Formats: sequence, C-alpha cells, structure tokens
Amino acid sequence: MNTYLEKLGILSQMISFARIDKKILDSEYDFLWGVAQQLGIGKEDFNSLFHKEPKKVVLKSEAERILQFHRLVLLMNIDQEQKLVEIEELHNVGLGFGLPQAAIEQVLIAMHRYPDKVVPPEVLMEIFKVYKN
Repeated sequence: MNTYLEKLGILSQMISFARIDKKILDSEYDFLWGVAQQLGIGKEDFNSLFHKEPKKVVLKSEAERILQFHRLVLLMNIDQEQKLVEIEELHNVGLGFGLPQAAIEQVLIAMHRYPDKVVPPEVLMEIFKVYKN
C-alpha cells in the first residue's frame, strides 16, 4: 500500500488535473474528497493540497498506475464533458506512467460506451491486459 505522502501525491495530481479547465466544480471536489477518504486522508490535509504546488506522483506498480489513470478518467467525466485539454493531459499522464499508448486510446474510446462515461474497472483491466508486455 502507498505511504501517506504517496497518497497525498495521488490527490495532489488529481487536484492539478481537475484545475486544467481553471475551476473545480463542487462535483469534482466531492469526488476528490471521496478519494481522499478512501485513502485515509483527513479533511485538513486534503484541503491544504488546494493551496500547494502539485507533487510528482511516482507509483511503483503497474496496477497502481492503472488505478490512478482510472481515477483521472472518472474525474474528467464528472462534468459530463471532455475538453480537448483534459483528454490531452490524461493521455500525457498515462504515457508518463509508462502505460501503453494503444491501451490509453482504447480506454478513451471505450468510455463513450458506458453511462456517464464510467468505464467499469474490469473492462479497464481487460484493455490493459491485452497490451501488457
């Protein structure tokens, strides 16, 4: 499991991603707070991340990187619109995580097949399994 600092880094990256379109909606904040609670981060530490520079996230396992990529896909789709800048950033984050480009693109296509563009975790894992080295 990730250390507390790694968990803060995960949230910091997500907050930075949510800010790409220059604002954080209440629904995005609520989603981020839900992730923070799942990670065991307190409200004070969570809220302080909104006033700090984003931390670099270094996730050790491929499974952790895929999970973070999935969180970002969910976060992008909360407002039911995908801006080009969000898609480009998500793509770059995925590549930065060392995820296969073809799998990233497959997920971005697959999300349009599901209500609210929520790709089920098992579908996401199947996509990445196909492209596993």
